[in-house]
Amino acid sequence: MSARLLVATRSRGKQREIRDILGGQAYDVVFPDEIGLAERAAEATLEDAETFAGNAQRKAEHFARLSGLPTAADDSGLEVFALDGRPGVRSRRFALHRGPPEEQDAANNAELLRRLAGAPPERRRARYRCVVVYLPGPDAPGVTFEGACLGAIVSAPRGHEGFGYDPLFLSDELGQTFGEAPSEDKHRVSHRGRAFRALAAWLVEHPPR
Repeated sequence: MSARLLVATRSRGKQREIRDILGGQAYDVVFPDEIGLAERAAEATLEDAETFAGNAQRKAEHFARLSGLPTAADDSGLEVFALDGRPGVRSRRFALHRGPPEEQDAANNAELLRRLAGAPPERRRARYRCVVVYLPGPDAPGVTFEGACLGAIVSAPRGHEGFGYDPLFLSDELGQTFGEAPSEDKHRVSHRGRAFRALAAWLVEHPPR
């Protein structure tokens, strides 16, 4: 039986991407629902840290304790330089909208466009960042991996791929928004792709057990 790596996210969008990015590894990637970890009230406060690394560490510790499995957790978001790095760690809750993920995404995108209305190109520069924390076991020290990609915020959504701010994020490397890019192209240059590939490379020498 293959070793299992628990990735501590309930986001369907992230799950699809992470499965694609970590495909073909010598271990099975699983998510909380797949191993019977029902959502608990405590999860609502796991992302209250002030940094991506802090949030990822808290999520990894929580799910490693519950599962006893080697666990990876990420926190990621969009940083617009002219907005002093916002939405940043508040990317998912930027518009303070409560509802299904698709509604949250639409509200967050609308709020970002409102704040950048009329902004010239130089004030639309941004980056996506992702920090992954991996715990080999519940009491083991964490190992941290990071990925980033640069781009700009367009004035209206473009494309229907991805999730979150992807239709607004124009990748410098692709010349397309992440909402327009095929998933394999996005994963090649994305913040999440880079962070999880760094984890996968490290796990070649330190495999989950």
